[in-house]
Amino acid sequence: MREFVIMTDGNSDLPVEYANEQGIILVPMCFNMDGKVYGEEEDMEPKAFYDKMREGCMPTTMALNPHTFEQVFRPVLESGKDLLYISFSSGLSSSYSSAVVVGEELSEEFKDGKIIVIDSLCASMGQGLLVYLANEQKKAGKTIEEVAEWVEKYKGNICHQFTVDDLMHLHRGGRVSKATAVIGTLINVKPVLHVDDEGHLVSLNNVRGRKKALNALVDNMEKTMGSFKDKNQIVFISHGDVLDDALYVKKKVQEKFGIENFMINMICPSIGSHSGPGTVALFFLGEKR
Repeated sequence: MREFVIMTDGNSDLPVEYANEQGIILVPMCFNMDGKVYGEEEDMEPKAFYDKMREGCMPTTMALNPHTFEQVFRPVLESGKDLLYISFSSGLSSSYSSAVVVGEELSEEFKDGKIIVIDSLCASMGQGLLVYLANEQKKAGKTIEEVAEWVEKYKGNICHQFTVDDLMHLHRGGRVSKATAVIGTLINVKPVLHVDDEGHLVSLNNVRGRKKALNALVDNMEKTMGSFKDKNQIVFISHGDVLDDALYVKKKVQEKFGIENFMINMICPSIGSHSGPGTVALFFLGEKR
């Protein structure tokens, strides 16, 4: 059985330390802030990124292009290993389609190699959780085909629950109207959103006040876990530079479900550009998204 590498992109929000330890390759995502592109030759720490957003800087993002995928796919195949690439949701970016095109082209060149590209239909640490679970399957001795089959079977069970602190960022991303953003801000409405079965960002409900929004994440978790309640061995939480709020959600999950294993990380600039500072997101396995 040939060795294979699991690869994903920075939008998975997996900690770099974890990815390096597990041999998971993270493809960096680029963004533009103040006329400068970050993500390839020069990076920006998430904390500094969110500080700049709070000061009024509005970044823009860019999808991964075929050239980038050719540069990261080729060395894996040249090393004699196969490749399983788990992509950011096609419902939110064109990166997946670029990965498919390059994967097909390189498959013609490397006849003995294998490239499997999967649309995760996930985002942030929902994508990260799917990659984490895929890696657990790999560590259990599964082949690349078996891991890919597992990912396709269970990716629709990765639940995303999140809330944002500033509706104007969602408005800039085309998720809510300007009127909704302005009025919602005035009356302190906090939306609770999720990623649906097609990998699109959609609103679930609105609540008044930050604490109610954070509690709603955990309440929605209870509603959607179903038979997966005993299978949630680990829960992921990502945040837009609000660690205390992420830890509050962790505590609520611990109290309600008795889950003790968590992975918490900051939301990367590529996603944070659209969600803004103050975002908190909760990810777990459930019967339905």
